[in-house]
Amino acid sequence: MKKWIYRKRKDGRSEPREWTCRLETFSPRFASLLWSRGISSEEEAERFMNPCLRHLSRPGLWPGMSEGAQLLSSGILSGKKFAVWGDYDVDGVTATTLVCQVLAHYDIPVTWHLPQRRSEGYGLNIPELEKLADEGIRLLLTVDCGISDLAAIARARELGIDVVVSDHHLPPPELPDAPVLCNPQLGECPSKSLAGVGVAFFLMAELNNLLAAALERPRFDMKEVLDLVALGTLADMVPLEGQNRILVKKGLERIAHASRPGISELKVVSKYPPLAELGAGQVVFHLAPRINAAGRMAEAKEALELLRTRDIHEAAERARRLDALNEERRSEEERILKEALAQAELQAGRAGLVIAGEDWNPGVIGIVASRIVEACYRPTLVLCRDGDSYKGSGRSIREFDLYAGLTDCADVLESFGGHRMAAGLRLRPERLEEFRQRFSETVLNQLGQTLPCPSLILDGELDFAAASDPIFLKELEMMEPFGIGNPEPVFSSPPLLIRRRSLFGPQKNHVKLELYDESCGKTLHAKAWRQAEELPAGLEGKRIQLAYSPSIDRYNGIANVDVRIKDMKFL
Repeated sequence: MKKWIYRKRKDGRSEPREWTCRLETFSPRFASLLWSRGISSEEEAERFMNPCLRHLSRPGLWPGMSEGAQLLSSGILSGKKFAVWGDYDVDGVTATTLVCQVLAHYDIPVTWHLPQRRSEGYGLNIPELEKLADEGIRLLLTVDCGISDLAAIARARELGIDVVVSDHHLPPPELPDAPVLCNPQLGECPSKSLAGVGVAFFLMAELNNLLAAALERPRFDMKEVLDLVALGTLADMVPLEGQNRILVKKGLERIAHASRPGISELKVVSKYPPLAELGAGQVVFHLAPRINAAGRMAEAKEALELLRTRDIHEAAERARRLDALNEERRSEEERILKEALAQAELQAGRAGLVIAGEDWNPGVIGIVASRIVEACYRPTLVLCRDGDSYKGSGRSIREFDLYAGLTDCADVLESFGGHRMAAGLRLRPERLEEFRQRFSETVLNQLGQTLPCPSLILDGELDFAAASDPIFLKELEMMEPFGIGNPEPVFSSPPLLIRRRSLFGPQKNHVKLELYDESCGKTLHAKAWRQAEELPAGLEGKRIQLAYSPSIDRYNGIANVDVRIKDMKFL
């Protein structure tokens, strides 16, 4: 069970009496919810509920965007052979696809490279750069990578390649010697939380304007790549605020239109109709893992070719291939997770967990780290053998800055990079035990001796009568997309009577409860995912209080109230 904390405005201001009257187009309950989320005016509410593309900032307001677009434009127009170098995850694959699609509009040939996870690893590497130079590449754009690749970019310069780095990761103390660095972390800008594909979107929008003017051609319609931006942004788990909220909201609309065969067929293999309207969670948990499966289990180019194809039959075949790879990934993940959890139990006394395996697939260790954090609520690093060193992927808890923690241990590591919540690293095997100790110490230094327990932020109390109000449920829908920075509202229930319990799902590990709210005389059905052990048989007649999220379930075209259990307290 988690610690329940009721949401308060960050600025501590109390809701004005006239607030609900000022937001008369919304129900009083929903207006209060917006106030608690930090919205203070009718204009802010309108922009939040109806984000528009006209609210996107000009590309030139981001560090390096104008200079990067100018260098790319002049290089391409002068005939330099161009390549884009991405990453093997969803963010990097969608960013690479976006660049190729924009330039294809102008009939500009593009060489692209996505590293092979096992043999190359993340970021730029010198052997592949030398191959590109041998092919005549003299202009290179990185997307979702590059900001930490000092040696590789120095070598590219020696080879006569002009490099524009577009990245969103935190920069190291020493920056690479590239002609232009496009990274929102390097200066004041409208949003520091863009994903790699978001940075690529604004850079290509600026390049699009320059090429259209120089070639006297109609501009490419950037709305055509918003599906890619939404997919990559959601998969990278960046805050869905401001610019990201606009990009994702409009990108989800484009995903619903099924105009890209690859995404349409991904929906089909994920058991959705091609024209289904998907929420952010459905994209994150169904579409994104299948794209990621290519880079984790085979090669990321399989996902890129799926997103680029315009042939529906080819898209269907490639989507089925990714679906099969995703099944392989799930099986491998479960095997590694079981072994990793056993190690985590042995490290129960440590503030931070460092877990290592000799035969673990590097493509799934990040997922395993996330699941261990979910189970143990400790910052977790999962390592696998990669040649003569360990390669690792880490995930953090809300209270701990993982990137800062690894910075404190930098003298023990060969390399590292990432964000506050996720990071990658490389470590010599002989320093593993030293690193375990150092990492646990740096967690304690940040958090203190009393380690945090998992908490759940609640948006207030809500009985089942209010949870069944169709007007309020439709207002909640308008708050989507939900994610980091804009979490789905969670409410506490009054005491509820459990009338019936049943199991569902292929493994019968999900629970469905029939619950009666005595305070209003309303009965609803609630679902708890992977909670069969926490909600065992014999609960009928007992009382429970839920932390839950209500929504409209339109399965098979019939609208019902969907109650998803986030946490519970037995009374």
